[in-house]
Amino acid sequence: MWILRTVDDTSPETTFRILPGGVKTVGRATGADFILDAPLVSRVHCRLSALEDGTLEVHDLESTNGTFVNGARVQSGRLSPGDRLGIGRVELVALRDAD
Repeated sequence: MWILRTVDDTSPETTFRILPGGVKTVGRATGADFILDAPLVSRVHCRLSALEDGTLEVHDLESTNGTFVNGARVQSGRLSPGDRLGIGRVELVALRDAD
């Protein structure tokens, strides 16, 4: 299982969990699987896919302000444990938990 946790000390911690084989969307809209009500986050900002081989992929969904992995803007990419995912002004750290 993958865990994404906010790293901002100024707001309450938010944690998202993705099971192997899971596909989740992140955004401001109530229809998103993981809701981030924060500045610069698009309604449906990006998609996270926890692949069966244990990797976590992120795909930007034509967001206005981009999706970032470790500070670099990406259209798509793979996350490793400890990587930082930037969505708007929100930064999440990717953690791998024993399934």
